[in-house]
Amino acid sequence: MSGDESTIVWLIRHGSTDGGAGRCCGRYDVPLSQDGIKQANAIAMRLATEPISHVYSSHLIRAFHTARIVAEPHGLPVQIMNDLAEMNFGELEGLTSEEIQARYPDIFRSWMTTPTATSFPNGETFGDMTARVVGAWDSLLSRHSKQTIVLVTHAGVIRLLLAKALGMPDDQIFRLVQDYGAINRIRYFLDGPVVELMNGRL
Repeated sequence: MSGDESTIVWLIRHGSTDGGAGRCCGRYDVPLSQDGIKQANAIAMRLATEPISHVYSSHLIRAFHTARIVAEPHGLPVQIMNDLAEMNFGELEGLTSEEIQARYPDIFRSWMTTPTATSFPNGETFGDMTARVVGAWDSLLSRHSKQTIVLVTHAGVIRLLLAKALGMPDDQIFRLVQDYGAINRIRYFLDGPVVELMNGRL
């Protein structure tokens, strides 16, 4: 394996948020908290000397704001990719666990026991999410071969991509922790990916 033949992807989870605590936040669009901004600045400092060529982000404000801060030392624009957004939980968006359990008891029970097999009303299934995320991922890897890129996105998306790189089955992805402001690095060689850093904290 030669480093010259590799593609490096930094997967960044957005910083902590203001207004989302205890609520179902997939497409529920909440801003960064002050702590989240500090986390984004710490990531920007950590990656400031990396040879990053492109920065991509989900369109959701918590990811986009994090990405703008990370991209600033490199003088790069943030390129929005809607397909990097968190799962769409449909009618559950913005609700608390108590509200979901009261209004959608069957969905709540399924979500707690078999999350990757749950279909959310007017939202996505895990299969739907996987198709759009992996499609975007494969496109980026093809477009940026032998480059270093950054993707600022969400816990569900990052778990999915790490599990894909590690060959983990879908129903095991929640064994992968992703804290707010976590950094991950996957290096892609011609013969496959190597996860070099996971849930790194600054």
